[in-house]
Amino acid sequence: MTGQIIKRGESWTVRIFLGRDANGKRKYFNKTIQGTKKDAQRYLTAKLREKDLGVFVEPASIAFNDYLDKWLTESAKPRLREVTLDSYRSLLKKHVREKLGSRKLSDIKPFDIQKIYNQMTESGLSPRTIRYVHTILKTVFSQAVKWQMIVINPCDIANLPRQQKNEMKAFSPEQVKRFLEAAKDDKHGLIFAFALASGMRPEEYLALKWSDVDFQKHTATVQRTLIWRSGGGWYFSEPKTAKSRRTLPLPESLLVKLKTHKRQQGEAILKLGQFYERNNFVFATDEGKPLRYGNLTKRHFHKILEKAGLKGFRLYDLRHTTATLLLSEGVNPKIVSERLGHASIVLTLDTYSHVLPDMQKEASSKLGQVLFG
Repeated sequence: MTGQIIKRGESWTVRIFLGRDANGKRKYFNKTIQGTKKDAQRYLTAKLREKDLGVFVEPASIAFNDYLDKWLTESAKPRLREVTLDSYRSLLKKHVREKLGSRKLSDIKPFDIQKIYNQMTESGLSPRTIRYVHTILKTVFSQAVKWQMIVINPCDIANLPRQQKNEMKAFSPEQVKRFLEAAKDDKHGLIFAFALASGMRPEEYLALKWSDVDFQKHTATVQRTLIWRSGGGWYFSEPKTAKSRRTLPLPESLLVKLKTHKRQQGEAILKLGQFYERNNFVFATDEGKPLRYGNLTKRHFHKILEKAGLKGFRLYDLRHTTATLLLSEGVNPKIVSERLGHASIVLTLDTYSHVLPDMQKEASSKLGQVLFG
């Protein structure tokens, strides 16, 4: 017999034979049904049909917290960059583990997932953050389905908040001049000039070494990124995409400033001697240590903005400014895409679509001159 129904006081036990284990011992799946015998029979019939179709999965009794630990170690860690893995751990700890961690993996339903998203919305979190958590959880449960620990993914039918596309912010040519003028008096002002001239990501130019700068060829090469761990400490990682590893031509005026900066840095190294960390960074602290993104922003970037009379810009907006200015000057989007290290030109065109209408007007004007004089 593959299945049977057993009376247990006021309830019914549905038992399904699953075969034998490696030692020849018979294995059963048991489920207690509260209600009538007809209810128990319906449940048994449904499960036997799943068994016949090959889709029956014995519900996992593992606690969700324990499963998350297993997933992070066995599935996520081998394929994710360390910085991504850290963000996954942080978000799961902050928004998921306390609410669902003690529950059995197999007991978590779509409503439980929806409740988490609703609570995140009520607490004022952005749609982007909620969607990011959803992406993580969907991957978590998808793996549980593949490992045959659950039958369906409870994230599949969740309602998500509408994606809000943030307005792209970039300096105008006049604002760039004000910003660079204000940056001249800052000890790290050259970093921001370099960011604008190169279009590199902050984690790229903060990882730059002098060996990456070729003064004869007037270039700088992106070969690594600088990542700070949430718990402290730093390490080098691979560039974001394959096309992020790139060599960029630099303006002559910037190279002159870099040469002066290198000479001054060399004088500091001689002065500090063994107390200077010889990491060979182009941009570093007074002791040669790598610069923290947050410190650079709060202690220098924001002060320069205030001095220049500018508000509402982020450090990353220097990169957006580079792209916007180049596109506005009619530079081929393919060249801009390569300079930014985007995975494809489609990403560039989609990200900076606000610049395209003006480009189309200019193109139309030039075409009219060619066709009609």
